[in-house]
Amino acid sequence: MGVITLVMLGSLAVLAVAGAVLWGPQADRPDPSAVLRGPTTGHLLGTDHLGRDLFARLLAATWPSLLPALAATLLGAAAGITLGALTAVVGGRAARLLGALINLLLAFPALLVAMFFAALFGAGAGGAVFALAVACAPGFARITQTLAAQVAGTDFMAAARVLGLRRHRLLLRHVLPHIAEPLVLSTTVAAGSALVALSGLSFLGLGAQPPSYDWGLLLSQGLDRIYTEPLPAVAPGIAIVYAAVAFQLLGEMLAGAAARQARPHAGEEPAAHPARTGRPASVDHVLEVEDLRVVLPTADGVVRPVRGVTLALRRGEMVGLVGESGSGKSLTALAIADLLPDGARATWGTHRFLGSDVESSTREERRRQLATGMALIFQNPASAFNPSLRIGTQLTEAVRTHRGTPRAEAVEQALAQLQRVALPAGRRLLRSRPFQLSGGQRQRVAIASASMMRPDLIVADEPTTALDVTVQRQIMDLLRRVRHDDATAILFISHDIALVADACDRVLVMYGGTIVENLPAQELAAGARHPYTRMLVSSVPDLTGERDRPLRTIEGEPPDPYGAAPGCPFHDRCPHRLDRCAVESPVLSPLVSEHEVACWQPLPAAPSRGRRATEEAQK
Repeated sequence: MGVITLVMLGSLAVLAVAGAVLWGPQADRPDPSAVLRGPTTGHLLGTDHLGRDLFARLLAATWPSLLPALAATLLGAAAGITLGALTAVVGGRAARLLGALINLLLAFPALLVAMFFAALFGAGAGGAVFALAVACAPGFARITQTLAAQVAGTDFMAAARVLGLRRHRLLLRHVLPHIAEPLVLSTTVAAGSALVALSGLSFLGLGAQPPSYDWGLLLSQGLDRIYTEPLPAVAPGIAIVYAAVAFQLLGEMLAGAAARQARPHAGEEPAAHPARTGRPASVDHVLEVEDLRVVLPTADGVVRPVRGVTLALRRGEMVGLVGESGSGKSLTALAIADLLPDGARATWGTHRFLGSDVESSTREERRRQLATGMALIFQNPASAFNPSLRIGTQLTEAVRTHRGTPRAEAVEQALAQLQRVALPAGRRLLRSRPFQLSGGQRQRVAIASASMMRPDLIVADEPTTALDVTVQRQIMDLLRRVRHDDATAILFISHDIALVADACDRVLVMYGGTIVENLPAQELAAGARHPYTRMLVSSVPDLTGERDRPLRTIEGEPPDPYGAAPGCPFHDRCPHRLDRCAVESPVLSPLVSEHEVACWQPLPAAPSRGRRATEEAQK
């Protein structure tokens, strides 16, 4: 695509420079003996009413057609960008007035504005250029206003204002440099539209006037004989489309180049989704993921919040995922559910859901499989529900869309699910909106919504964090009931170590974007072998502990998500680190049955509380 774009732009540049020199004299030379002739070998497109060669006029009109379009685009962009950027540096009242002015200008169709000002300024190329600049300025102003608003609230802008920088310095130093890239892309794309609009004005007689001419005027003159000789009208139209497409492709090429600059280089991340065939799919596994990685390009560099996660869930199994904030738990869940934010990319070695390899499915098949086989329960159900839609609509939407269930039957299923989660099975609740329910009720509705499709996997991302202890216990009882009744696998993400140890079958401990330990939940308190897991469990407050001692914490800071330092991600904070830990990253390996750990020197199993109490009594 890039080569085609450069070839098209190069041909336009050559014609613009050489067209008037090579074909200009022939284009302006009348021949009374060859008036209104059709295409011949001597005149490829025929002649006009003065006997002038139309092919020569078409080529010579390249510069008169492109230059006004570029001039109108640049003038409109300069005016619009200035107007929109000023909203970020002026005071509140002035910013509101400028915003109102932009909205007012956008209320009028651009083409009508261009025609009005073209008639006002007078017919001719100059008037058409200024008219088109006025018409396209509001569009640039709105784009700039939106982009500048994101910069206006930043800390560096506040610091610049405190330093007393004048508005023109704020504009030139702080606002425009941060929004220049999308504005350049918009200007490039707008040039193609300006060419079409300017040709349209010339076609209507409001643009170039004889003896001057451009493609739009040639198109208008050729239209009179289109039924007898179509080439004189078709050829200028083709030239207009050709140039407009070239500018559009240039914008696409620049946008692609900008996106590639924001992404990591090819050597900095693994190839996208390399499929592995070495390990066969397990029949009882709902989900199998190996070497899951997530990269997120930002303005400050590439963030790698997930750096090689391997996990598997069996049917009817509840697996806990624990770790400090920022360890990558939620992004792991979003990557599994194909809900990563824009710009983020997930790669993996193996990704099987319900026994089928994700790579072997089309995107539409994968979306449908995820919609029917997986459900998510978010931490804040108030943000997960649309506040403007009724509960009944949101509960029944999935089954009606993906299974074609009639509305009446879907309502009955919703009532049954509400009764299942101990909510009043009345139609009054279905007519309610999310803001009319309490936090506990909304979370119960979220569980009912997740159960409507009878999914094989539920990802519960801290579903009890915002709830009090009583409601928290009720929610956990509901999840256990769903798990046992439907044989649903549950990935339970939480910071509550005690809750995970009590409710789950297995626990995955995550640190620095990777799984560092996989162990049975009953062994979490005493059988953890990774130093991080041991310290994480020890940091949980214990009611039997001495009150005069400070709470235990994990010293140090989590690893930098922008960095890619070698070795174990925990070695800077680990009191048991070896020299090997700083240079070689451990791999999650089996330690004993159902217990895996990623550590070069796993800790010995800690004695149970009863055993410790006996030893302390003997002392």
